[in-house]
Amino acid sequence: MMIKETAQPKLAEEPTLMIALGVYAILGCLIFAASILIADQIVPDHDWIADTISDLGAGEYEFIVDIGIYAFAAALISLSLLAAHVHMGGWEWSLGTVGLALLGLIVFLVGARDEYGDSDQEGVVIHIYLVYALGALIAAIPVLMAKGVRRAGNILATALTCIAGVWTLSAPVFFLSANTCRRRI
Repeated sequence: MMIKETAQPKLAEEPTLMIALGVYAILGCLIFAASILIADQIVPDHDWIADTISDLGAGEYEFIVDIGIYAFAAALISLSLLAAHVHMGGWEWSLGTVGLALLGLIVFLVGARDEYGDSDQEGVVIHIYLVYALGALIAAIPVLMAKGVRRAGNILATALTCIAGVWTLSAPVFFLSANTCRRRI
């Protein structure tokens, strides 16, 4: 009995896949931004400064923001696949890659749960925990991936570290804002 030779796996990079993942990552972010802008115009009495994206994702027009949330979640997963495909080395990069996939899952769960920290006590209320996990990952992922990105340029690595720093300093301000405090009471 003769064993038929099978095709060997490709060891070279697949630029078409990388380009497609990168294009979708950008497109998913643009869809998310567009959904927020559209919902802001359609949802009555929404204050784009005082209210949150979660406020836009609740009520009669929730499907508009949900589409954007799901597109953004898929964009994060695309970034994770891209980062895994173009691994820049080190355990930090690996953790950052997994972090991107987890971030995509968390964003998806925020949209799918239709629970927006509105003091709703039906079932298990996990929105705030998802937001905390999202915030921690957004701070950690750029720092984890900075060392690998340094191979592509010091400016890019510095930019990632600065983005993480700005996020870490500015994101907690949201929880101290008057509107957020009023909701907790």
